[in-house]
Amino acid sequence: MCGAKAGGPDAGTAKPGETTIQGSVTRDGEPVTGYVRLLDATGEFTAEVPTSATGQFRFYAAEGTWTLRALVPGATADRKVVAQQGGLTEVAIAV
Repeated sequence: MCGAKAGGPDAGTAKPGETTIQGSVTRDGEPVTGYVRLLDATGEFTAEVPTSATGQFRFYAAEGTWTLRALVPGATADRKVVAQQGGLTEVAIAV
């Protein structure tokens, strides 16, 4: 069992200028619970968070290119994202 908070870190803990990647995981337009992994530009595992009951997730990461891998019962989906320093990157992942 993962010890991370469902949905990822609380947005209230973000420091000004922190790079944030967040979004939701859905199937047929409905939220899905599972896990989202953060993989670096080389595909190496960096972090994992469980989604919240509403399919939400959040990571605080460095600027750069990342892959988000949604792992839900019966499905997996990857999304590449480019995070800008101090910016917010919103991602919707449909599985």
